Amino acid sequence: MIDMKQIKENVSSKIKTYQTHEESEQPVKEARPTTRNTPAKEGSASIGASIRIRGDVTGDENLIIQGEVDGTIKVQGHNVTISKTGKVKANIEANQIIVEGKLEGDMNGDEKVIIRESGNVYGNIVAPRVTLEDGAMFKGSIEMEPRSAASSQPRSGMNKLQDNDSAERKSA
Repeated sequence: MIDMKQIKENVSSKIKTYQTHEESEQPVKEARPTTRNTPAKEGSASIGASIRIRGDVTGDENLIIQGEVDGTIKVQGHNVTISKTGKVKANIEANQIIVEGKLEGDMNGDEKVIIRESGNVYGNIVAPRVTLEDGAMFKGSIEMEPRSAASSQPRSGMNKLQDNDSAERKSA
């Protein structure tokens, strides 16, 4: 299992070493990944375009994927963005999931899932809100059910109809 805190600490130590080396030559500009309508926020981790991860990715911060991930991704309460260069073969659990690149796997979004026009998704979606932009590629199923309703109601509309029908028969 890969812990995002470990990755961030390793990257931070490399950046500090690089910054102290470059400090004498010129000031270092802060590089931030850019994705449409998703500004980089404090507490965001990024998997660079040349990085390939095989395994489980977990963390307590937003995640931006520009490289490749093969495994599972769980960042409960936070956002996952797969940029245009990102290639992911994983099931994802997050608050909000934005796909601009390629994804093979199921998505479970607590708040919403957005597939941008450049996105290519092969998998199922479970989220209260789903957006598929014009031009987005998607193959799979979509289940849009609010979290509170999902736990209190039957999963299928047919079950609900059958329950109502049997209740009517008992009262007659």
